[in-house]
Amino acid sequence: MTKRIRLAVIGAGYLGRIHARLAQQVADFELVGVVDPLPEARRLAQAECAAPVLADYHDLIGQIDAAVVATPTSLHRDVSCDLLKQGIHLLVEKPLAATLAEADEILLAARARDCIVQVGHIERFNPAWNQPEVLPLVREPKYIEASRASGYTFRSTDIGVVLDMMIHDLDLALSFANSPVRHVQALGISVLGDHEDVAQARLEFANGCVANLSASRVSFRPQRHMQVWSDRGCVTLDFAARTAATVRPVTELLQREFDLDDIDPQTRLHLKDHLFEDLLPVDRFEAAETNALLAELNDFAASIRDQRQPIVTGQQGRDVLAVADQILQSIEEHLWDGNAAGRVGPLAMPAAAILRGPHWSKTADHSPRRREAG
Repeated sequence: MTKRIRLAVIGAGYLGRIHARLAQQVADFELVGVVDPLPEARRLAQAECAAPVLADYHDLIGQIDAAVVATPTSLHRDVSCDLLKQGIHLLVEKPLAATLAEADEILLAARARDCIVQVGHIERFNPAWNQPEVLPLVREPKYIEASRASGYTFRSTDIGVVLDMMIHDLDLALSFANSPVRHVQALGISVLGDHEDVAQARLEFANGCVANLSASRVSFRPQRHMQVWSDRGCVTLDFAARTAATVRPVTELLQREFDLDDIDPQTRLHLKDHLFEDLLPVDRFEAAETNALLAELNDFAASIRDQRQPIVTGQQGRDVLAVADQILQSIEEHLWDGNAAGRVGPLAMPAAAILRGPHWSKTADHSPRRREAG
């Protein structure tokens, strides 16, 4: 009988506990332990899985072959490098790290011990787009528009909405476009904390593709939508509902042979009611209900077992983070009033402190402070 892969889940927050529950359903995994320094997180994890729940992951060194790193993003680098130095394969929740430099450290440590690093970009496993009828339309896109919104969960407060939510659509956009990003323009605003909670980014790729991405984690209307335009048509994806709608223009339109001015009034009336049947036929697809996180864990296990690259590699996670870093830099530099003397960055604070009048103490520090986003 083939020996099972001994797995630990590091971090027993909301997502870590889901990983722990699902890992017990993966035939190739033996869940050896769940780790979290917080007593309440350990209590919740203990109630949900049969594996030992510990306070320190160092107690599992020598007993595990692989780990899921589901700690706060600020700890990804330290925990991942620690484990990789012991030859432990990793699935690191998105984003790979808090900064590009930290991501590079993780990849360097992985190469030194020939370890697999998978990154938890879960939408790659969403069946909405990954089906035969849809795939041709998301290849070689020319325009991508994505909108992702949720209410405030009070999780992932150590990062902003770019690394928390937009990064999912950024990963897909980079995967679909398959071309270097040439230009980034973005803006974002903080609503509740020190990081941007709403963001919009425009990416221009070297192959001419353009992507507009928007994300909000302070929205009263949740959504996870993407629309992809290519030379062959358009697909609209609803990741939450796991549905897709494709529009494939008829050959006459694709070859620019349709003459709008040559249509008689009766045909115009007909096409008005039957446009999406006669000229722009729409097909709708609903994917089978699957658990994307379970599929991700199965891919992690298979990549270790078969000694192959996972669907989302550490390098791909690093490349996504590199573009996210450009987005965050653009957000940090955005001039809300159109000039350098006005408000700037996600906190919309003045770029320089201004003395507010004679009633303020010149020795007390009452000036607004800018803090780093992301």
